[in-house]
Amino acid sequence: MIDLHSIKSPADIKPLDVDELTRLSAELRAILLKKLASRGGHVGPNLGVVEATVALHYVFNAPADKIVFDVSHQSYVHKMLTGRIDAFLDPDRYGDVTGYTCPEESDYDLFEVGHTSTSIALATGLAEARDLTGGKENVVAFIGDASLGGGEALEALNYVPTLKSNFIVVLNDNQMSIAENHGSLFEHLEELRRTNGQSDNNLFKALGYDYIYVREGNDLKSLIRAFEAAKDRDHAVLVHLNTMKGEGYPMAEANKERFHYTGPFDLHTGVATATDDSEDYTDIFARHMLGRMQADRKIVTITAGTPGAIGFPPARRALAGRNFIDAGICEQAATAYVAGLAKGGCRPVFAVMATFIQRAYDQLSHDISINNLPGVIVDFAGSVWGIPDVTHLGFFDIAMVSNIPNIVFLAPATAEEYLASIDWAIDNLEHPVFVRTPGGEIRHSDKPVNTDFFTYDVVREGSGVAIIGAGAFLSIAEAAADLMRERGINATVINPRILSSLDTRCLDALKSYGTVITLEDGIIDGGFGQKVAAYLGDSPVKVHVLGLKKEFIDRYDADKVLEDNGLTPRQIADLIG
Repeated sequence: MIDLHSIKSPADIKPLDVDELTRLSAELRAILLKKLASRGGHVGPNLGVVEATVALHYVFNAPADKIVFDVSHQSYVHKMLTGRIDAFLDPDRYGDVTGYTCPEESDYDLFEVGHTSTSIALATGLAEARDLTGGKENVVAFIGDASLGGGEALEALNYVPTLKSNFIVVLNDNQMSIAENHGSLFEHLEELRRTNGQSDNNLFKALGYDYIYVREGNDLKSLIRAFEAAKDRDHAVLVHLNTMKGEGYPMAEANKERFHYTGPFDLHTGVATATDDSEDYTDIFARHMLGRMQADRKIVTITAGTPGAIGFPPARRALAGRNFIDAGICEQAATAYVAGLAKGGCRPVFAVMATFIQRAYDQLSHDISINNLPGVIVDFAGSVWGIPDVTHLGFFDIAMVSNIPNIVFLAPATAEEYLASIDWAIDNLEHPVFVRTPGGEIRHSDKPVNTDFFTYDVVREGSGVAIIGAGAFLSIAEAAADLMRERGINATVINPRILSSLDTRCLDALKSYGTVITLEDGIIDGGFGQKVAAYLGDSPVKVHVLGLKKEFIDRYDADKVLEDNGLTPRQIADLIG
C-alpha cells in the first residue's frame, strides 16, 4: 500500500489498482475526519467526494488537464493528492493550507474561489483559451451542493455546448444545498436518479451535452469508468454523480445540514467541542423576525441558501412556514424577489451574508433602488470581526451599498438599536433600507432608541475633539474618549447610525472643533468617513478618517488588523497630542 507521506502529486496514485485506490480512499477519509474534528471545516462536502476526487486525479492529468472546483469548499482531498498531504497528516501543519483552492499554494489550484456557481463559467474561459491557442487538454468543471441552480452556472451551462470542443461538467448530486434543495431543477435531478439516468426528459441532453449517469457515485470502479468515457471527447459531456453528502461518517450522513460546515467536534459522538452559549446576533434576528412574521403574514424573511447563517434552523423554518423563503443559492434572484414582494404589498426582509450580497449589486441598484421600493436587506458578517477568509470578506459593504441612491444604510451599534432599525425598516414605505448587523461582541443599552435614523446620536457631550464611531466601532470611540479624558481632554462621542447620508446640523456644530475623528468598520475608500471629511472640508476643523485599507486579506487576526490600521483606542487617543 502507498505511504501517504509519499504522495507528492497525482502521478503517485496512477500505478495503483482499484482495490488499492479503494483502500487509499478510506485512509484519506480517516485522516480528513481527524483534521476536521480538530479544526472544523466543510465536513459533508469533502467526505462526499473522496472517491470522486481520487478518480478524477487517477484518470485526468492535472495540472495539464484543467480542473475547476465550484466554491472549492470540497477540495480538501484534491489538496491531499497534489503535494499538500502533510497539512492533513501533521497537526502542527494543519494551518498550512486554506479551506479553498489557492493558486499561491499550488499550480493545481487554478483560481481563488469561495463563492458558488462560478466553476462552469471559469472553465468556459479556460476552454476558449485552449481552443484559441491550439491546446488539447481536458477542461473539467466540478460542481455540486446545489451550485448548479445559481444564475451564473445556468448561464454558462447554456453556453458550453456551443464551444463544440472538449468540456466536461462533473455534477456532484448529493441531493443537498447547504440545507435542503429548492427549485424545480432539483426535482428534475431526482427524476434522473429515479430512472437511473434513463428518463427521456433530460435537460442536459436537450442543451446538447452527452450525458453519463453514475448511480454509485462513491464507487471508484464506476467513477473511473465514467471519467475515462468522458475524457478527450471533442464536445460537451456532463457526468452526473449520485453521491452521499458526508459519506463514511454516520453523524454527517444523518445530519447533513449541520455538518455542511462545522467547528471542531468530537469524532466519536459528533458533538461540538467548542460550544458558545453567549448571545448571538443571528439568534436575536431570527427570534425577532419569527415574532413579526407570526403577527403579520405580509412580513417575509428571505435567504439565499444560507438559513443557518441567519438563525433559521429547520425547526424555526417550520414555525415560519410559507413566510420563510429560501431562494436557493441565487442572491440575484433573491434580491429581485425583494423588489417584487415589496411592489406586491408585502414587507420582505432579505437576510444575507455581506460577502454574498456583492453578487447582487445590479439588483440592489437597478431593481430595488431605481424603483425606490421599500424592501429591507439585513447583512451579516459585514465587519472586521466577520469571516476572515479572503473569499468571504464582508467589510466592503459600506462603500459598496451606501452610495447607491435611495438606499438608506443603517449601522446600529447596540442590540436594541439593531432591532429598532429592523422594525423601522419594515414599517417604512418610502425607501429601501439596508441594516448592517453589528460585528464583534453584542452591546446593550438601557437608553430609549431614537428612531429618527436620519439624525446622529450624541452619546457624550464634550468640546474641541469629536469622535464619530459608526456601528460596532462606537465602542472603540468610547474607549478612546476614556483615554483622552485621563489626559484632560473631554471628547464628544457620536453614534451616526445612518451611513448613506449626513446629519448636516450635527456636523455644522463640529465646525468650531479642532479635531474630528471618524471610525468605521469597513474600508476607508468610498466609505462614511470620506463623506464627513468632504462636508467639513471648507471649515478649519482637522478630520482624521480611520477605517480599513482597501485590500484583500486572508485568515487574519482582527486585533492585529485593527492595530495595523491605527484603530486601537490608544492609537486613536494618541492622535490628540
